[in-house]
Amino acid sequence: MKKRKLGNSGLEIAPLALGGNVFGWTADEPTSFAVLDAFVAAGFNFIDTADLYSAWAPGNTGGESETIIGNWLARRGGRDKVLIATKVGWNIAADRKGLAKAYIHKAVEGSLLRLRTDYIDLYQTHIDDPSIPVEETLEAYARLVELGKVRVIGASNLGAPRLKESLEASDRLGYPRYRSFQPLYNLCDRAQFEGEVEALCVKEELGVITYFSLASGFLTGKYRSEKDLAGRARADEVKKYLNARCLRILKTLDEVSARCHATPAQVALAWLLSRPSVTAPIASATSVAQLTNLIRATELKLDRDAIDALDCASAS
Repeated sequence: MKKRKLGNSGLEIAPLALGGNVFGWTADEPTSFAVLDAFVAAGFNFIDTADLYSAWAPGNTGGESETIIGNWLARRGGRDKVLIATKVGWNIAADRKGLAKAYIHKAVEGSLLRLRTDYIDLYQTHIDDPSIPVEETLEAYARLVELGKVRVIGASNLGAPRLKESLEASDRLGYPRYRSFQPLYNLCDRAQFEGEVEALCVKEELGVITYFSLASGFLTGKYRSEKDLAGRARADEVKKYLNARCLRILKTLDEVSARCHATPAQVALAWLLSRPSVTAPIASATSVAQLTNLIRATELKLDRDAIDALDCASAS
């Protein structure tokens, strides 16, 4: 498996990252173990989770995904063969949120305990906390890197001004820099990343790992009308894509998929992999069969006509 450099982080990742948001939600522990085993057996190495996942599911409080990954690591071993990325900062509860130094130091201990590991390869700011100066957050990360609890830091969901401010503060104060950025980015959701944020990531050589790479499953083609949403766990997230523009994208995906002898999901991921700024898309799977389908995207090379067609269909 040919790896890609994650910006200037020193980390090298396979061209598809496994999303852990489904672990403990739509994938129970045995299913999650099977998916993780298949992912690693296929030569992939980057697993993304967060302390938040999956607090939104009934009966969950957050950290369920990290716990399952930790149990898998303890059962299977091979910690040095995988890169574990997790996040901090999302509003999980009144006493579990934000980017204050004291909270970050508390939160990382919880993540390490659940993941059953001594270190986190990539620790990411999950969402901005405007109430905290970036310098305080970066100071907390600097200490974690110094202690060996975190190897590299990254960010997600920051606007260009805040991301730029953070990078400048790191340079000024000698703190570790964000080495990666995790944006919402897919054929349906282009505007938030493309433009100022993408240009900054390219300029600063940040590795980019995209989340909701398949638009919550919409780009797999299995949701084409409201009746397809009945009883689905992602119904609320997918409903917003049932509009003229996104259905036009799906139609073009069908056409390109037929020509490439691929599935819509494979083509949608291959489009992301063709973007010069993207290191690897993150995608989740609730079965080994789903994962196998997604992995094939890394072998698919779209020609110029296919990329142009998808670019045109997804233009806002």
